[in-house]
Amino acid sequence: MPDHDVRLQHLTVWLDEQLANLFRTQGWGQVPAGSLTAASSDASFRRYFRWQADGRSFIIMDAPPPQENCRPFVEIARLLATAGVNVPVIHAQDLERGFLLLSDLGNQTYLDVIDAGNADALFDDAIDALLAFQRLPMDAPLPSYDLALLRREVELFPEWYVGHELGKTFDQHQLALWQQASSLLIDSALAQPKVLVHRDYMPRNLMRSVPNPGVLDFQDAVYGPVTYDITCLFKDAFLSWPQPQVAAWLRDYWERARAEGIPVQSDFEDFHRASDLMGVQRHLKVIGIFARICHRDGKPRYLADVPRFFSYIEEVISRRPELSGLGELIDSLGVRS
Repeated sequence: MPDHDVRLQHLTVWLDEQLANLFRTQGWGQVPAGSLTAASSDASFRRYFRWQADGRSFIIMDAPPPQENCRPFVEIARLLATAGVNVPVIHAQDLERGFLLLSDLGNQTYLDVIDAGNADALFDDAIDALLAFQRLPMDAPLPSYDLALLRREVELFPEWYVGHELGKTFDQHQLALWQQASSLLIDSALAQPKVLVHRDYMPRNLMRSVPNPGVLDFQDAVYGPVTYDITCLFKDAFLSWPQPQVAAWLRDYWERARAEGIPVQSDFEDFHRASDLMGVQRHLKVIGIFARICHRDGKPRYLADVPRFFSYIEEVISRRPELSGLGELIDSLGVRS
């Protein structure tokens, strides 16, 4: 790790103090000499390290202010834990400096291990966890997926992908197509029943763990459309599934959600349409975010996954004629999956 990483030096001093306190209060004796290695990084400014020694393992989150704020992670972790969701235990925190000492949920994400042979079982567990936090009463002080947030998200597509990646601006006809399509997507999202929404409930953020799954990256949770997370689970940035299989998984979730009293749409076809439109809103947002990460943050590798999202969008357009204008717009931009 580089000598000039002053933040890491501060984190290491803090970690030594917290481990000494944790080992003392748990009656584990002296802290053994351990190894600190990079665990992962993501599209944000956060990074993660793993400390290991003598069979014990912890994760340290480094979330530098002012770019990142640990407080929502801490508060939502506590909220999800009350529902029995397997989230990291927070052993120590320094919210001012952006340091957290967490339990380690393992080093295998769903993305690492999922395949056609185990997907049914893994997604079955993921649906159980999702239903657990969708059952939570909506009384925590969380933001709502309101008109302003939905509009801000979807406008990332023309701003960052069309504007910065393609170097184009909408002409008058394209703008009309965009306004019609984005309004349809936003209106559909706002019309849906609301639950707690993780906002990034996908295989990369689910750990194969005991109990399964361990759930990560929930700090941006809001109250919002009931189809959001389940759609996200099956239409991932990094792997795709055959549409008939996705439809079967969606129906399984819908049936279980109805049995659990989750406020899903009463008719499956209405639910499926809402899921389709919710997915397109998210896909347009993610395409914009990936372009922003490239052009603003200097991380171009995410753009390699953009064609997958266009493929998801095209697949929905093929069976939702109300989105034909969006298809015309995408064709006019010269981008396809």
